[in-house]
Amino acid sequence: MSPSETLVREALGRVLDPEIRRPITDLGMVRSVSLDGPDVAVEVSLTTAGCPMREQLTREVTREVSAVEGVASVRVELGVMDDDQRAALKDVLRGGRPAREVPFTQPGSLTRVVAVASGKGGVGKSSVTVNLAAAMAADGLRVGVLDADVHGFSVPRMLGVEHAPTRVDDMIIPPVAHGVKIVSIGMFTQGNAPVVWRGPMLHRTLEQFLTDVHWGDLDVLLLDLPPGTGDIAISVAQLLPGAELLVVTTPQAAAAEVAERAGAVAHQTKQSVAGVVENMSWMEMPDGSRVEVFGSGGGEAVAGRLEDLLRVPVGLLGRVPLDVRVREGGDAGVPLVLSDPEAPAAVALREVARALSKPRGLAGRPLGITPVRSPAQRVAG
Repeated sequence: MSPSETLVREALGRVLDPEIRRPITDLGMVRSVSLDGPDVAVEVSLTTAGCPMREQLTREVTREVSAVEGVASVRVELGVMDDDQRAALKDVLRGGRPAREVPFTQPGSLTRVVAVASGKGGVGKSSVTVNLAAAMAADGLRVGVLDADVHGFSVPRMLGVEHAPTRVDDMIIPPVAHGVKIVSIGMFTQGNAPVVWRGPMLHRTLEQFLTDVHWGDLDVLLLDLPPGTGDIAISVAQLLPGAELLVVTTPQAAAAEVAERAGAVAHQTKQSVAGVVENMSWMEMPDGSRVEVFGSGGGEAVAGRLEDLLRVPVGLLGRVPLDVRVREGGDAGVPLVLSDPEAPAAVALREVARALSKPRGLAGRPLGITPVRSPAQRVAG
């Protein structure tokens, strides 16, 4: 029995664009479907000629269509969207919203925005960020990471991203790795070239990453901030006033004092603090003993002092042991929470991720419905 075009198109509806994460049929990417008995040809329009996911898309179209009863062979032909198709795609992705709008500040947004901050470099802030993101995605959340450390970007390598985002005119489609959407200035630089920018350019870049990147409907957006309390921290407060700060420190007293300053930014910007993570808390030895390489008590001290300053509870969400595999995972592009989820450091990071993963609700979100009185109420009125 020959397959029907209806069943083939239903199968294509199960193929998700690898970056946009929506069915290619919804995105207008299926240009044509033709059948010659049991042989099927599908023409798919890519967003750009150099789409890095073309081979993956071809494999997934072939797999889904081949599973349709009666299909003997599948031929996938790849083309490129014309200007009208690209304009239609942008309209679909924006959902009628204006082009220059930060989606996470809109009244209907249910995305939790968490800015991961530290007072100084070298405390493992980026390692914490990528492991939290990977852990949340593994738990089924829709997660994005914005690498806001413009001068010291490292997130692409730590999550294994090697290609630049796809552009649809002025819209940027972020790459996806381990189920996490990622954008970083490191994806737009040549080689390992430094970024030598001052305040206004930093603000403009952050704004562009928030307005021009198609993040979609995220549960959580994590921002990997640069160390300290400089331009980016101020811009985050201006562009994302509802963002919460997650402060990362080590147990060392000197690091804790500096981390407290990073968290105290929330007092001046009227933001909230999601909590404190103490990283590199101890190193486990082969005999089961622990060596506190950087001392102890730094995380508790930061949380306590921020509570006093902000006059609200600030929890120590986790203490993460020092583990060389965290560094190895960052170099390899596979976070420890994925490569060895039962490792003590991975367990601690997954607990922090779940503490930050508040369930989404409908409180405060317009439902688009209007109450209607029953006939009895109308008579009584």
